[in-house]
Amino acid sequence: MAPRTGRPPSENSKKLKINVRMNQETADLLQECADRLQISRTQVLEKGLHLVKAELDKK
Repeated sequence: MAPRTGRPPSENSKKLKINVRMNQETADLLQECADRLQISRTQVLEKGLHLVKAELDKK
């Protein structure tokens, strides 16, 4: 049997998919942040979530 080819599985794979509804202004802001930081929109949302969590932990 031939060895498996392709990319090895990630330890922290992203299997969960969440749909988010937002208005055009918010979508444009999300895209602008992603473009300026040169990261994906998902990464922008993850960074924001971690910032909110850190702020909550301070209280």
